[in-house]
Parts: sequence; structure tokens; C-alpha cells
Amino acid sequence: MGNIFKSAAEEHLRKNQEFVAEMNKITVERQIQMQNQMRERLMSMQIARARELLYWLGSFYVLAALGMVAGYRRGRKPGVLAPLLPLTFIVGYQADMAYGNKLHRIRGEAENIIQFETDLLELPCGLPTASSIDQARLKEEEKKKLHPSVPPL
Repeated sequence: MGNIFKSAAEEHLRKNQEFVAEMNKITVERQIQMQNQMRERLMSMQIARARELLYWLGSFYVLAALGMVAGYRRGRKPGVLAPLLPLTFIVGYQADMAYGNKLHRIRGEAENIIQFETDLLELPCGLPTASSIDQARLKEEEKKKLHPSVPPL
């Protein structure tokens, strides 16, 4: 009789472990999906911001260029047109970022760094560990005990 209860309990435990493992797998998959969606939303915001900035820079560029050309026609001094060169580079860079393939080139370079220059990606003092986090937490608690008038951050 004891063997029946023991085998039933073991079976229940095994099924429970499988259920927990499946739930953990689903939780991790959901977290990965959520983080990816958040990354995509942040990237889309950055691209939209770059495009909006391009509209403003482009408008400024056109107005400035018209003013410089008008100034050149009045005085025939080529120095009046000199600011067009750096402005052209700035607007070109922003246009490449907003509508060109600059993001593809940046992604390619990032992949090269990850693949061939991993030493550049290391954090100072390495990855935080649970013990280093606990030590910092305890140190902060001690600070609060010594200086109770200091408001927490």
C-alpha cells in the first residue's frame, strides 16, 4: 500500500517538475519577446527622431543656402558660401541616418565588434555577481544607519 502512495507521489512530483520547467520556458520566451519588442519600439523612435531632425536641418539648410547665395551675389565674396560645405555634410549625414542605409552599416559594424573585438565589450570590473550586489546593498544599509538624516536616492 505504501508503494502505491510513494509511486503516485513520485509521479505527481515528476509532473509538477515538468509543469514548472514548461512554465519557466514560457516565461523566458515571453521575456525575450517583450525585450525584443521594446528594442524595436525604441529603435523606431530613434529613426523617427532622426527623420524629424532632418526636416528641421533641411529647412535650415535651404534657408541658409538661399541667404548665402544672395549674399554672394551682392558682394561677390566667395567666403560667404564657405558655411555651405559643413552644412552639406551635416544634412547629408542626417539624411543617411534617417532614410539611407547608415543603420545597416552601423549594425554590420556592431556585429563585427561582437564577433572580432569582444574585449572592447567587457564591463569594468567584470559582470556584477550576486555577492557583489549584496555587498553593495549591505554597505548602503550601513550608510543609512550611520546617517539617518540623509534621504535615500
